[in-house]
Amino acid sequence: MTTKRQFDYKIGDRVAERPKLHGVFAKQDAMPKIQQYRSQRYGTVVGLNIKINKGGTKRKYLLIQWDYLKSPMEHDQSRICPVTELDRLTKQTIVPGE
Repeated sequence: MTTKRQFDYKIGDRVAERPKLHGVFAKQDAMPKIQQYRSQRYGTVVGLNIKINKGGTKRKYLLIQWDYLKSPMEHDQSRICPVTELDRLTKQTIVPGE
């Protein structure tokens, strides 16, 4: 069974990492270390790639040049959203404990 992709991406599109759930439970002294990895990332799509997983399913990967990094990183498209949709998706994200 296949599902329709929510977004189609092209090279040059501005994207953001999808909103993350909050409600991290950790010791207080560990929180500053955790917080440094929880900021919202923004970048530009610089490449597209299709990979086949162990089950034989084709997955679309995006090569993204994040604004704060020198070299691009590859991410599954399910973890990415267009910058224009970020606010809507953030409001839809369930935030346990907040």
